[in-house]
Amino acid sequence: MSATDTPARPPLDARRFSRLLPSPWSLGAVLIAATVVAPILAVVWIAFFPSDNIWPHLISTTLPRYLQSTAILMASVGALAAVVGTGAAWMVCRYDFPGRRWLEWLLLLPLAIPAYLGAYALVDFLEYAGPVQTLLRATFGWTSARDYWFPEVRSMGAAVLVLGAALYPYVYLLARAAFREQSGSAEEVAQSLGAGAWGRFFRVGLPLARPAIAAGVAIVMMESVNDFGTVDYFAVQTLTTGIFSVWLQSGNAGGAAQIACVVLVLVILLVTLEKSSRRRMRFFNLSSRHRPVLRRRLTGGAGWLAMGLCAVPFLAGFLLPAGVILGHALDNAALWSDPALIAAMRNTLTVGGIAALITVAGGIFLVYGVRLSGRQIPRLLLPITTIGYAAPGAVLGIGILIPLAGVDHAMADLVERLTGWDIGLVLTGSAFALVLAYCVRFFAIAQGAADAAMGRVSPNLALAARSLGRSQGQTLGAVYYPLIRASVASALLLVFVDCVKELPATLLLRPFNFETLATRVHEQASLENIGGAAPPAILVILVGLCAVGLLARANR
Repeated sequence: MSATDTPARPPLDARRFSRLLPSPWSLGAVLIAATVVAPILAVVWIAFFPSDNIWPHLISTTLPRYLQSTAILMASVGALAAVVGTGAAWMVCRYDFPGRRWLEWLLLLPLAIPAYLGAYALVDFLEYAGPVQTLLRATFGWTSARDYWFPEVRSMGAAVLVLGAALYPYVYLLARAAFREQSGSAEEVAQSLGAGAWGRFFRVGLPLARPAIAAGVAIVMMESVNDFGTVDYFAVQTLTTGIFSVWLQSGNAGGAAQIACVVLVLVILLVTLEKSSRRRMRFFNLSSRHRPVLRRRLTGGAGWLAMGLCAVPFLAGFLLPAGVILGHALDNAALWSDPALIAAMRNTLTVGGIAALITVAGGIFLVYGVRLSGRQIPRLLLPITTIGYAAPGAVLGIGILIPLAGVDHAMADLVERLTGWDIGLVLTGSAFALVLAYCVRFFAIAQGAADAAMGRVSPNLALAARSLGRSQGQTLGAVYYPLIRASVASALLLVFVDCVKELPATLLLRPFNFETLATRVHEQASLENIGGAAPPAILVILVGLCAVGLLARANR
């Protein structure tokens, strides 16, 4: 062939056939999406085809009580978080008072403390032998509980207070961003029409921020449904505790799956209501020059009152539980060298680290594969993969453990027939199921971070790399990764922190004699040994503080 000859092209039919075949990136993206969605589908399948159908028994006995308690908990925690989060966000965005700069970031710190740690600390602080009641008896000369009345600590009201104090930052963070984006022109117009401070809040600020507040409240309510440690410690029977009771105590996986489907319906309803509210309410800034709202200076008693009101959520959500737990950790310094604590920390770092790496790598592969394929099916699967984050850990536990147990037994029987060697339970007898649950539960974090980061990269850079002969994989490593590296690191940290704090899925899926920091805290607190729970709790809080610091840095 001469130098002027061009290489022969493949026949037209061959090129058409190659275009019809999916690329490895598309196949990988579909496989990852199917893996994330499979546990949810497994729960639905087990619920509709149980080996022992106890649905009529559940409806006539425990299910109404579980559903009522869950509805009350969701509504109460959502309302409390909405009031506290929105009020605090309005104060720090619209007014200047002593300590505002510090409180603007301190109000995020309760995110570092899981709600179940707040529950243990509150009971220890307010119980009969705690410092509050001890001080009351010493001050007024009371000798026993018959001499005075004190609110019941382990109750629905206490659970609402703990969950509200732990979860209000979700509303606060979104509401603060919405109030910051509002234009000062609307405030000035409202003031010129005679609207006072309350009028400007209810007629201008709140309606414009309502979609963001609704999104935050929806997240709070979903986290309330997912919670197990708090409601179990306060003896509040919800749908999540019902899953544990029916499955672990009654031994009925089908009934647990049926309760899990009720939880899924509630979660889907919350997500649908939140999205529909945002579609119905859209506001646009019509000004070509956006002017931020100027903060009003509060002096004297008004300024100190504003500081006190904003400090209460921080004190209740972070300082009180952290102080109580830190006090116990210092009093039990010898427990820091406990081999069980060291083993739990090692297990947590190993399982959480592996899950974070797999989850973020899968999220990058999925987003990149969808962008390359251009096909409809992968694009439809992309938003569906976020359902794992909305599904409670107890629901995922059912959807993962039962199918994996069947596969595990079948694989062990097959190997034993072929080789005569009993390999045991490879999947459910190890941390594999736990890692899979973490990946499914927090895949939305990695996928969202990867999608947002890749969306900021110009397509021309990838096209230039391809024109220079780089393959699709080389383009991902040489072009995309250097530009999205910071987002990838943030996603790794956030996924790892959530893995450390996750309790329901860990309790259901951990192997025998396998403790993590979260399960060790729960085990020791269940035995009323707050001193033994304090060291692992401090480690969980320190990990959470890393994520809060990253979040604060990203939202400056």
